[in-house]
Amino acid sequence: MKRVFNRTIRIPSAERLRSWFGSTPGRELLAQEELVLERLLSECFGYYLLQVGCVGQQIEPLKMSRIQSQIVLLEKEGDSVGSTHGCVVSDPRHIPIASDSVDAVLLTHTLDFTRDPHQLLREVERVLIPEGHVIITGFNPWSLWGLWQLFRLRSKQVPWCGHFISSWRLHDWLALLGFEVKDEQPIMFRPPLRHEGVMQQLDFLERLGGRFWSPLSGAYVILAVKRVSRLTPIKPAWKLRTKSLRGGVVEPTANNIQHDGD
Repeated sequence: MKRVFNRTIRIPSAERLRSWFGSTPGRELLAQEELVLERLLSECFGYYLLQVGCVGQQIEPLKMSRIQSQIVLLEKEGDSVGSTHGCVVSDPRHIPIASDSVDAVLLTHTLDFTRDPHQLLREVERVLIPEGHVIITGFNPWSLWGLWQLFRLRSKQVPWCGHFISSWRLHDWLALLGFEVKDEQPIMFRPPLRHEGVMQQLDFLERLGGRFWSPLSGAYVILAVKRVSRLTPIKPAWKLRTKSLRGGVVEPTANNIQHDGD
């Protein structure tokens, strides 16, 4: 397996993803993400919506979108459960879709569980049309969730086997690819506990966290738009300042070249 960020990335199966996202912390996280996704997907228009990968559950976020033609790209057959949308099985690092042809791309924790997140983002930039949108959900390493991962670096359990990418690092990657971040929503301020009763008792942390320590959220949702420079270079207007020689001959010289208005 390829090493990213100086540690081994273990790509979990869809069954293991389904199991964790069906547990108490996974369900709580998905519930908060879906509320944000519903709002952000309403800002995406066009003809084609692509979701790369899924977190093992039935693909609900796509139902929130107004875009009718929806495609799900999966790395393996059977990764999706109960999906009625068109599915394509392919390596997400090499998306089999033409360049500049997709209006919006959805990455639900896809970067957390891929061997080469940089390459995946480059492919997303390639297939998106100019002014197209990408929505990304990810785990925040600078949080209680990141602290859990720190103590389980050798764990094969989901989600600790993945790599958590901070939102500020993701901002840098997106900027290098020509994206502009339009919106970011921090979510999930409770620790990833499996006891449902304790999680409910800690619900007050969601309100306090959003007000006082939003950079320490367990996860985030980012909306970015692909910007394309439309500047047209303007050729400078040159003219020659003439210098008369004996006999009326005109000599152009490099020192005599000037811009209009000099």
